[in-house]
Amino acid sequence: MSLGDGGGQAAMRATAHPVRLQIMSLLTGAPMTAAEVARELGLTHANASYHLRTLRSAGMIFVAGEEKIRGGLAKRYRYDAARDAASETPEQKRALFAALGNELVRRTASGKFASKTLLGDGEFWVDPDKWLDLRHRFKALVAELHEAAQPPRTPGTIHTSTTVAMFEMESRHE
Repeated sequence: MSLGDGGGQAAMRATAHPVRLQIMSLLTGAPMTAAEVARELGLTHANASYHLRTLRSAGMIFVAGEEKIRGGLAKRYRYDAARDAASETPEQKRALFAALGNELVRRTASGKFASKTLLGDGEFWVDPDKWLDLRHRFKALVAELHEAAQPPRTPGTIHTSTTVAMFEMESRHE
C-alpha cells in the first residue's frame, strides 16, 4: 500500500502494532506518562517510551503537559480521537480497521459475555438520509464515550470495550 505523504505511512505503521492501539485507548481517558503506561500494560519503561515516541511522531498522540518527577521532566501524552479521525486517509482507515479487528480478538479474551453485551453486524442497504442520521448519532455517542473515559482503574468505573466501524460500501453491479 502506497501513500503520497510520509505522515500517512507513519500513521499506518504506528497503528499496526497492537500495543499502540492499547496505548491510544489508555490515553483517551487521561493524559499519562510513559511510566504510567508501562505499569498499566506491563511493559518496560523503555518499551512504553518507544511506542509513545512512535505514536507522537506519526501525529497519533500529542504532549498534553509536563511535570517534574524525581528531578526529571515527564511528558504526559494524550490521544484525541476527533483530531485523529479528521486526518485519516482511506488507506489509513483500512489499516486501522484491520488493526482494530486484531485488537477486538485480544479484547474478547477477557470479555464477560454473561450479560450487558451488545453486538450488531451487517451489510445494509438504507436510505442515504437515514444513513447520515444514524452515522451522526453513532458519532455523537462515540464522542460522548471518549469524553466519559476515566483513567485506568478509577474507583467506581468498569473496564469496557467498544468498537464501531461504519462506512459506505461500493455497490456491486451485476
